[in-house]
Amino acid sequence: MDGRVGSAESPGGLLDGRVAMITGASSGIGAAAARLFALEGAAVVLMARRTERLQELVDAIVRGGGRALAAPGDVTDTEDVRRVVAAAEEAFGRLDVAFNNAGWGTVGTKLHETEDAEFDKVMAVNVGGVWNCLRHQIPAMLRAGAGAVVNTASTAGVMATRAGAPYIAAKHAVIGLTKAAAAQYGERGIRVNSLVVGCTRTELIEGAVKEQPHLQEQFAARQILKRMADPHEVAQAALWLAGPHASFITGTAMAVDGGRTAV
Repeated sequence: MDGRVGSAESPGGLLDGRVAMITGASSGIGAAAARLFALEGAAVVLMARRTERLQELVDAIVRGGGRALAAPGDVTDTEDVRRVVAAAEEAFGRLDVAFNNAGWGTVGTKLHETEDAEFDKVMAVNVGGVWNCLRHQIPAMLRAGAGAVVNTASTAGVMATRAGAPYIAAKHAVIGLTKAAAAQYGERGIRVNSLVVGCTRTELIEGAVKEQPHLQEQFAARQILKRMADPHEVAQAALWLAGPHASFITGTAMAVDGGRTAV
């Protein structure tokens, strides 16, 4: 694995002494979570396909006194995920926390006009990616004796949004996988929850707004708070679910959506 492990003492915080794996970590919510989790004391193992951007983030965390490892890979490849989990255990001795955040989708093409290739990719990244992560992270957490997993779902996981039908189906499946894993491993000390994320200023959304400026107002109007989320706000929710304050919470789909699903 390419990467760099900082040797500085962690500053202490909600994840002090824990080891956290974050996918989709090269930008947006994943990158915000990487910085936040490290600030809160975790050693972070960061997975994404863009090696250079991932390494830049790791270098920044290490310069700030945190502990981080860049572990490039594709969540759709189960062997890549296995190697990242193994790298976490090799570098830091254990795996305690996972934030499975990698995802991909498109704006809502009509179902009958959606190409099979698009359906396959959306399912592979959003469902297959979470499946691969859970399959390799859970054994590591069992070895550690406990763990906390947070999966990034979406408002599309609980309602039909304007996203494409494959994305809506995929995020419903993420919530289903979350509940199944929570039910199966709760007695063994592993909590599994998901985030029902509303419209957030990620790279994907910013790109869509740049191409179609009118989407800015549409995206903001859907939330009760009349704005999009900053990635850091979603990362804060992931931190809370992964940390000790959520010790009696598992199997939930927690809305971080500015009120989108409240009306």
